[in-house]
Amino acid sequence: MRSFYCQCGGTLFFGSVQCVACSRPTAMCPHCNAVRSMAVADDGSLVCDHCHRECRMCSNATLHAVCNRGVDAASEQPLCRYCRLNSVVPDLTVGDNLLKWQRLETAKHRVLFDIERIGLPIVSEPENETESGSSDGRPVLQFEFKSSAVKPVSTGHADGLITIDIAEADSVHREQTRVEFGEPQRTLVGHFRHELGHYYWQLLVEPNCLDAFRSLFGDEREPSYAEAQKRYYADGAIPDWQDRFISAYSTMHPWEDFAETFAGYMDIVAVVETARHFDRTRVTADGSDFNQMLTAYRDIGIVANEFNRDMGLLDLVPEIHSEAVVEKLKFIDNLRLAL
Repeated sequence: MRSFYCQCGGTLFFGSVQCVACSRPTAMCPHCNAVRSMAVADDGSLVCDHCHRECRMCSNATLHAVCNRGVDAASEQPLCRYCRLNSVVPDLTVGDNLLKWQRLETAKHRVLFDIERIGLPIVSEPENETESGSSDGRPVLQFEFKSSAVKPVSTGHADGLITIDIAEADSVHREQTRVEFGEPQRTLVGHFRHELGHYYWQLLVEPNCLDAFRSLFGDEREPSYAEAQKRYYADGAIPDWQDRFISAYSTMHPWEDFAETFAGYMDIVAVVETARHFDRTRVTADGSDFNQMLTAYRDIGIVANEFNRDMGLLDLVPEIHSEAVVEKLKFIDNLRLAL
């Protein structure tokens, strides 16, 4: 991630809604695609201090304080393009659902910003509709945020629809689950990156490079996902999984291997680009040299892990990448470069 700057020179961050130096309102300008300070016009609309174009706040910002993105003043849409991807949000009249949704949206927006920054497409509506109303088959990305307090919720992806149990936004629940499943990390950002991995498998891998995928990750048809899932939860990860997989969960099925590896790739891109922006490395995360990017990530991880250990926190970079895992990460890097 990167920081931004107010017209007064103060530093703004990705989630900023106000400059702490001068108290000027801020928003993610839909024209600049950056967090900017805003002037308030007489009619209440906002004018970007940088590009001088008008916008208004996403209605999720004004009504629920779960977003800081702007919407083009000429648009008839009340929601920003990230919030329009939601098909279900939790009942905000119940308990702490609003707080949980705020946390989910913060993580979702951060991940989607990185996704777009590296050039991966987001299909937000059906394309090339025929006269019968059917689309070209590209999965449309949507999100459902549901509460398992109402009925059981399975976090997962199906044909572009990502469902997440809002209980994951409860830190106690998430830590209990992390320990139960023996995960080195379990975060909201990680959930979104993993589930988006499933989305991009369907959007980019299945129609374009399925044979190459199978040669690296395995054949997703055999065993079936249901059979693989049953075996994994009965027997756990295969022995010596670290030699070929980025995580224990990756061993369950090729789809999960790809999703976990995709999440790991996004971790690398995000950390290296953040370090570059804050002048902690000269390596860029533009995909021009994957080996250089991975080396920078490892070097950053050594220092960051020690910082975290100094504070009694979990390691920022828990993975050790085997050669087999590196080849899988390169496969995902090539997907990005092929666009």
